[in-house]
Amino acid sequence: MNNKLNLESLPKMVFQLTQQIEEMKQMLLDNTSNGRNEVDDLLDVAETAEFLKLSVPTIYSNASKRELPHFKKAKKIYFSRIELTEYLKTGRVKTNSEIDDEANKYLLN
Repeated sequence: MNNKLNLESLPKMVFQLTQQIEEMKQMLLDNTSNGRNEVDDLLDVAETAEFLKLSVPTIYSNASKRELPHFKKAKKIYFSRIELTEYLKTGRVKTNSEIDDEANKYLLN
């Protein structure tokens, strides 16, 4: 292929570039939809401890008390990153304005 740019080759080269850009867009979209954002990573105990900023013994203790959602297979414990994130979100503390809003709504009813 002749890469020399001239008026005669310009339309063909623009077309080829457009196709390549579309292919790259599709590859990026495919990578995003199949990427780590949607994949539920399974973590071992050490990775879970790092993720939650807790010690390994605390992870084992909380798992044995069934306080942390986990999987057990072949004497190993695994944790779902998505489930751990949801677990953390359940401990969210409301702001004063959220509490005030709820109180006002309650009083109006």
